[in-house]
Amino acid sequence: MSAKNVALLDYGSGNLHSAARALARTGANVEVTSDHKVALAADGLVVPGVGAFDACMKGLRAVGGEKIIGTRLAGGRPVLGICVGMQVLFERGVEHGVETEGCGEWPGTVARLDAPVLPHMGWNTVQAPADSVLFSGLDADTRFYFVHSYAAQVWELPEPERIAPPKLTWAEHGVKFLAAVENGPLSATQFHPEKSGDAGAALLRNWVGSL
Repeated sequence: MSAKNVALLDYGSGNLHSAARALARTGANVEVTSDHKVALAADGLVVPGVGAFDACMKGLRAVGGEKIIGTRLAGGRPVLGICVGMQVLFERGVEHGVETEGCGEWPGTVARLDAPVLPHMGWNTVQAPADSVLFSGLDADTRFYFVHSYAAQVWELPEPERIAPPKLTWAEHGVKFLAAVENGPLSATQFHPEKSGDAGAALLRNWVGSL
């Protein structure tokens, strides 16, 4: 089987070098790019993100990233969002009283966690569904590395009638929040798989293997 081609979207935000290395370790051919043709042609597209929701959306729109994401998904082409790259897939984000429009692939708002200590930084377990592709082969007590103060805390997409419902993975830090979503060709993790050691490497292998 030939290696999969994975485009890592460069829009001025994200942990590009470590994400590229982690993806390359899966055996994929990885290209860091903001070129539309390359991003659309790849077997998989990864959208990273570090920092504020508003800054990430400005960077994403500057390179037409939201159009790349939308075009890929319209054709059933896989996309994986990481950290703020997951958050921007929702309708809106609210940080420091500023509301920013997101990509709108999923309804809902990314908001500040109601927790005694922020940011939520460090290792945490997740509650993944039994039929998850991303978490296949991983034990329930497996830990992943999080660095965030904001997250989607409610899933607002109605249950589909004719297709399989999204697979939702939850975690807790003060409150329950979405740690990962698998929704057809669109997947995302709030944690950083590229910083999550063997567990993150296994998750990325599962995603690349599904392309």
